[in-house]
Amino acid sequence: MNRKTPEERRFSSNEKIKSMGIACYEQLPMTESAEEVSLKTTEEICRRAAASMISIQLACDISAGESYEESLDFFEPLLARFDVGNDLNETEKSLFDKTYTMEDAMLITWTYECCWVLLWALGLIDDMGFPSDTCDCMKAVNIISQCNDLNELMEKCSPRDIEEILDELDLHYRYHWACVHKQIKPETEIGELYPDVVTERRRGLEWLISDEDDWFEISLDT
Repeated sequence: MNRKTPEERRFSSNEKIKSMGIACYEQLPMTESAEEVSLKTTEEICRRAAASMISIQLACDISAGESYEESLDFFEPLLARFDVGNDLNETEKSLFDKTYTMEDAMLITWTYECCWVLLWALGLIDDMGFPSDTCDCMKAVNIISQCNDLNELMEKCSPRDIEEILDELDLHYRYHWACVHKQIKPETEIGELYPDVVTERRRGLEWLISDEDDWFEISLDT
């Protein structure tokens, strides 16, 4: 696959955004080139995907008012099955040690979109889809739940090239700018973009090339 320069990637993203009638700030800073970043390993991505998905399911039960103890008894063994108990971020840990707030639980339910990005990056989803609607949550759950352990999940992966990931990251960075700008100027055109979905998918994409382990610690400035 040909390597794009940051200038080429920005130009391509801008042209796509303008063709959709979405507000475009053409001079928004460029994102990194493939030579400037280090993509997390397949194992790291699989660990994050499994830990995230298990946490999301517990968060959904909490948000729905299900029995906490029954849910914990079901999902805690899954952490051991996939060997990802040490891969939880601080917010996810709070769900399992009962120090969470309802705001924590709600925040984690939205990371379905981050996890969707990881499954796409691993080649387990063919098309991430346009961020105009939430992801196919059940499909995401099934991809991981149908595996017996982390090794089986890793064996199913066909990781995408860094260029594909950087293309999507650059695009979502610019989508995000339009969504944030709309909060300042309501007349800003964002087409069919769903701002919350855009934000969380960008978080997942940024995590893939970030030095941070906790994706809630990643800056999402525009």
